[in-house]
Amino acid sequence: MATFFKRKATVVALAALSLSLAGGGIAAAAQPEAKPQPGVRHSTAQPPVTAVERQAARTAMRATLAPPAAGQVAWAVVAANGTLLQHSGNVVSSFRFTPGTGVSAGQYQVLLDYNVSAKAYVATIGTNDTANVPPAGEVSVAPRTLTPNAVFVQTRNSTGGAADRPFHLVIAN
Repeated sequence: MATFFKRKATVVALAALSLSLAGGGIAAAAQPEAKPQPGVRHSTAQPPVTAVERQAARTAMRATLAPPAAGQVAWAVVAANGTLLQHSGNVVSSFRFTPGTGVSAGQYQVLLDYNVSAKAYVATIGTNDTANVPPAGEVSVAPRTLTPNAVFVQTRNSTGGAADRPFHLVIAN
């Protein structure tokens, strides 16, 4: 009788394993996919660099103090409207792109006085207002197209729609 149960348990275990593998792994309830809001443009492209931005970047590179030493960071706290609230000495400016053709809400540029194209970037939604919890959302950061001393930041709401959000940015050297 004990041999019968051992064989049956082995067969049941093998059957469960094979069904699991055939079904693509452990089954879980399907989650409905978050649908983008109607009329919201979900662009992953950066806005084009204007002549004014290019000139500002060149001027900032010429006015460099000195890049932070290895292991140190440059940082910035930026408001939802693009205003630079707090920052380290190497951060020159920040601004929010005006939504329009090819530009969605929540797109920002942070300009520094040294080349950051090969650095590590970390951003998070946040503010420096002690009486306020920032709105929920997501943030991504990348090197700015054609501007080696700037980073591009895109903020979104929790459903993935482009939205203006305050953020903190750290650039590791």
